[in-house]
Amino acid sequence: MIRILATISGQFLVLFARFITAARAEWRGTEPVRRRRIYYANHTSNADMPLIWTVLPPVLRRETRPVAAADYWLKTKLRAFAGRDIFKAVLIDRRAEHRTEDPIAAMAAALDEGSSLILFPEGGRNMGEEPLLPFKAGLYNIAQLRPEVDLVPTWVENISNIMPKGEIIPVPLSCSVIFGAPIHLREGESIEAFLERAADALRTLRPNASTDYSVSTGQTG
Repeated sequence: MIRILATISGQFLVLFARFITAARAEWRGTEPVRRRRIYYANHTSNADMPLIWTVLPPVLRRETRPVAAADYWLKTKLRAFAGRDIFKAVLIDRRAEHRTEDPIAAMAAALDEGSSLILFPEGGRNMGEEPLLPFKAGLYNIAQLRPEVDLVPTWVENISNIMPKGEIIPVPLSCSVIFGAPIHLREGESIEAFLERAADALRTLRPNASTDYSVSTGQTG
């Protein structure tokens, strides 16, 4: 019964997101194919994760699990239902002292089961003027542990205006989710160099991005 309700709720969520945002996916330098991937994205709103999830084609959506904060998604019964049953999120407690499982191990296990992931490497919502906050080490750690998995930069555009912080009613505006060319950890690449390269690949997808951040869209290394 829970599974059926979650499926129906997920379909409703897709329709609702499309109605509110006219959300569309743009695939640049990659295609929506069935393979293990980590879609790593900018983070300015609690609506980022649901929006990325809803614009994926149905076959990919069923195989993609967001990496999300357990202390947020388990706070109420409704959020827990959404996080665990609709999104099938890999729930990570941001409070290190409360963790019973290593977050990187949990992500690796999900990948090994055949899932793709949605990950926000900034670690929290960016409320400042810079396009990105410095990336945390998690993206590097999982890339080092599973180097064969595609890391797909994913830029969410305009969602912070649709769902501003503190608001519960979305403002109808159009937005897009832009998927870039996959990258991988290079042999011998330092954590600092990798995280900067990953951030540059994401910044480049931003509409009207400065050419200072440009990288080749054909880069797969």
